[in-house]
Amino acid sequence: MTPRERVLTALSRRVPDCVPKTMSLCPSQLERFRQETSAEDPASYFGFEVRDVHPLPARPSGDLTPYRRGYPEGARVDEWGVGWAKGSEYHFERILHPLAGARSVQEIARYPLPDLAAEERFAGFAAAVTSLHEQGLAVVAHCTPLGGTVFWPAYKLRGMEALMMDMMTTPELAEALLDRVTEVSSRLAARLASFDIDVLWLADDFGTQRALMMRPALWRSWFKPRLQQVIDAARSARAGLLVAFHSDGKIDEIIPDLIDIGVDVLNPLQPEVTNIAAIKREYGGHLAFWGGVGTQTTLPFGSPTDVRQAVRELILAVGAGGGLLVAPTHLVEPEVPWENILALVQAVEDYGWYELG
Repeated sequence: MTPRERVLTALSRRVPDCVPKTMSLCPSQLERFRQETSAEDPASYFGFEVRDVHPLPARPSGDLTPYRRGYPEGARVDEWGVGWAKGSEYHFERILHPLAGARSVQEIARYPLPDLAAEERFAGFAAAVTSLHEQGLAVVAHCTPLGGTVFWPAYKLRGMEALMMDMMTTPELAEALLDRVTEVSSRLAARLASFDIDVLWLADDFGTQRALMMRPALWRSWFKPRLQQVIDAARSARAGLLVAFHSDGKIDEIIPDLIDIGVDVLNPLQPEVTNIAAIKREYGGHLAFWGGVGTQTTLPFGSPTDVRQAVRELILAVGAGGGLLVAPTHLVEPEVPWENILALVQAVEDYGWYELG
């Protein structure tokens, strides 16, 4: 199989020749990779089967100056008007919310959101997709403005506490903001789906280490229909497109809802918060899985032997019958030993083959 065929087969819940794999490195780990290998690109070096393709940066659609008041000197401001102030640890940043002070639906309605489906953003996009396909690789496009699809963009504009308070006390404000963000993401999803991508990636973190951030009924009221709108927009442009959904944390209670709205692939399948073998048994007939190697436990704090054993057990439990792409459950952060990165990749190579025919 080509790498692309392998990914499409696995994510369609069928059995490929072997288990596909990927990972993303934080800036310090990327520098370490370059020092250790004298190579530039981890995906090419390790033989990852998937690549991301991104549109060009968006431009603000209006004057964001009034919303930047109070931002500290040196903070960068993105096309949404969200500020990012450098934090004290590694690559982490503090978020500055431009709609934190909004008090009316009118204030939210006139806030200048960017047009993420603007034609100028997609110059060269089709050619990039074609080039990767000619190399035999699978292509993922992200409908994740500000890191998420509906919840994340809204709370980064408003503030998480403020948004969740709005949902309970001034629902008209939450509705106005979430509806505007959903419309932006829906247009972007439809535009991305109009290209020959292989996977459309959606994301919103709804889980804590123990449970959802909100009652399941509240999630179903506020977020399920809006995510459904985004997926429907994509599928109206391209029926049958594979849709992946990312949420950190324990979200077991809404997995049936994600299936219901058309999600095909669930990420990241954190072993620290959920029984991943049980998830596979219960939902493997409807979902493929992407992830599974714990970045809170085994990868940073285990030995290479521990990493190899975790990968082997993951493949046996979740890769059985197909439906698995092995990856760390998060960006590989600075504390992960280089030897464990190598152990993960080698373990997939050693244990990920299927007996076909």
